[in-house]
Amino acid sequence: MQLALNQLAAHLQKGLRALYTLHGDEPLQLQEAADAIRAAARARGYSERSVFSVSGAHFDWSGVLAARNSLSLFADKQIVELRIPSGKPGKEGAAALQELAAATQDGGGTLMLVHLPRLDKATKSTAWFGALEAHGVTLQIDPIARAALPQWIAQRLQQQGQRVAAGEAGQRTLQLFADRVEGNLLAAHQEVQKLGLLYPPGELTLAQVQEAVFNVARYDVFQLSEAVLGGQPARVQRLLDGLQAEGEAQVLVHWALAEDIRALHRAKAALNAGRPLPMVLREQRIWGPRERLFERLLPRLNEATLAQWLQAAHVVDGIVKGLPQPDWPADGWQALQRLALQVCTLAQGSR
Repeated sequence: MQLALNQLAAHLQKGLRALYTLHGDEPLQLQEAADAIRAAARARGYSERSVFSVSGAHFDWSGVLAARNSLSLFADKQIVELRIPSGKPGKEGAAALQELAAATQDGGGTLMLVHLPRLDKATKSTAWFGALEAHGVTLQIDPIARAALPQWIAQRLQQQGQRVAAGEAGQRTLQLFADRVEGNLLAAHQEVQKLGLLYPPGELTLAQVQEAVFNVARYDVFQLSEAVLGGQPARVQRLLDGLQAEGEAQVLVHWALAEDIRALHRAKAALNAGRPLPMVLREQRIWGPRERLFERLLPRLNEATLAQWLQAAHVVDGIVKGLPQPDWPADGWQALQRLALQVCTLAQGSR
């Protein structure tokens, strides 16, 4: 059974399942989901807890299997947590997980909580993950999208009795907050808590947020790709500045931009050949937020524009590797900015 994170609270109020699997790469939300499950379990008499961490191929799975079936003299309910940081349990672990998943059907006073990192499509298709999903509840926990971050901040402020001004002024405050914590949700949570300590319940001003919230944003090339394809030039500039300040390799930033351009070129060629858009996107492995961005941008593109972008990406490839090009900035970061804004400007018109 798959469950969305925002459905977890209502689910736990109705009752507990004997098996929960959390997987994703957002530490704060993973921790909060696990805490909510543990709290619900403790309220229902699960008073003991054992934790196992799978470290390497020689992990002894017999201990987990034994713990699943054993209760102390002092408790009739227990939580058994299993952490698999690599997401790869191995052959013996795969068999053990299937056995553990099947054993949850008989109850037995044990609640299993399995922690996994972000999983790729192949791992989610394995028999052991299928068993966890079939016999229990799985929650995939993804990072908060940049577009959803202001609303997330507003909800967290509301939980501690605070809010921003209504209308456009409040949205500017939330956007400032989001700009300063983008890509760092744990720090965002801490900054919200800090506002709760500094100011009483009620309305927060832009000046208060500016003074209190540190710039703790973290950037990566995938955020840059989203901003470029989404037609957000101001964010593109901020991300490029942040990546440069953090010492990101220019070749990696170029690879991200060039890969999007090549994917757009391949997708457009397939569309011109008569292939349907959903099939083209699947073939190009375009999923999630990028899928919506491609759907919006592709109709505006023609072969001439794509050829121009491909040539520009080739030129910038040389610049970031130390080969100056006529009519282009010699500085690699300036050349990357020019390439990114070429795509972003057209994408901005498709919004």
